[in-house]
Amino acid sequence: MLPEALLPCSIQGNVVLPHFLGEHDHAWLRVLLEEYARFVGRRQRELDERLREPLPCASPALKRRIAIHVLTRHWGSRRAATILPRRARAMVFAEAARSREEPAAVVASVAAALGVTAAELTEALFADLPGERLVAAPAEVLSPGELALRTNLAIAQGLLFRSTAVLIDMEGNARAVVRHAKLRGLICAVVPRKGERQAALEISGPYALFRRTLVYGRALSEILPLLAWCHSFRLRADCAVRGQPLILRLASGDPIFPGKAPRLYDSKLEERFARDFRRVAPDWDVIREPEAVQAGDTLIFPDFALRHRGDGRRWLVEIVGFWTRDYVERKLALLRIAGLRDLVLCIDESRNCADSALPSSSRIVLFRRRLDATAVLRVIEQEAARADFDNRHADRE
Repeated sequence: MLPEALLPCSIQGNVVLPHFLGEHDHAWLRVLLEEYARFVGRRQRELDERLREPLPCASPALKRRIAIHVLTRHWGSRRAATILPRRARAMVFAEAARSREEPAAVVASVAAALGVTAAELTEALFADLPGERLVAAPAEVLSPGELALRTNLAIAQGLLFRSTAVLIDMEGNARAVVRHAKLRGLICAVVPRKGERQAALEISGPYALFRRTLVYGRALSEILPLLAWCHSFRLRADCAVRGQPLILRLASGDPIFPGKAPRLYDSKLEERFARDFRRVAPDWDVIREPEAVQAGDTLIFPDFALRHRGDGRRWLVEIVGFWTRDYVERKLALLRIAGLRDLVLCIDESRNCADSALPSSSRIVLFRRRLDATAVLRVIEQEAARADFDNRHADRE
């Protein structure tokens, strides 16, 4: 994530305005891409040294540094040596400790044992250091326009990382964005709007949390490129920039690089749970992403519906990622408002973002890394037994 000092922006009143790259930047971006291409096959440190110098054309220093940051992540590198550097070092150091020969003789002896030249062995000794790796061409060569959009995305993500609260109004394909937010474990709520395909996504920002802000911030930043797949969107984020509480606004049409189309099955956790539940409960059907349920002025998007083929019982399952005690308490309150007694909340213990324990509930299943399908089935059966007992007791009265 970009440090605050690298974020090109200005402040007007209480609004922070990102300075995005445009067509007027394409000329120097093309030169920058050519510089990277010139250094393919050469040491990374040589490229780094060149990039510390000015380009042979006018370029804004701050935006150039961000573009270099983006290209460094996109451009590949490879190890120069054919011998594993760790093995080469171990053998040379072991031989040096055993022998009293000069360094050149030690290297020659080890090289002969490995069947390589002394020069190749010397090159391999530190070939795994970042600066000694060789610059490799990327699988996808960027155009100046694509690099500008990716750089703009990095700028917007850097500002969003400093948010305390985010509100996204979406129209069309909103569910794909909501699904991704849930898959990444973001603390969020969905509010329906008037239009049939409209919804608003309210998300807690990293700066509102006490723990795991870096991991959470990265997860939140992944939402931005997905918004391009909505027919339209408007984003408002309350941010802390340059020591001030400011508002960031983004909308459809902003020059931000779009991500790949959202996939239906991104979570190995969910895939494993569906497979495991079908195995331990063969009489139940597992339905992926059932219809959203309205609870007061909020929409709840369960991850699964579980339906018993014999008696028709139906339970919903929602998997919670990052959480705080307040968030879970609000979620339980919403379930009560909606009258959803047949919903199991599955909560990742390792993603607690505050110093507080979970509220108690018989319909909460805790997990780490892997969701236990047997534990979910146990909750369902216990609740069924409790309901059956209550019904028999009511009949006697």
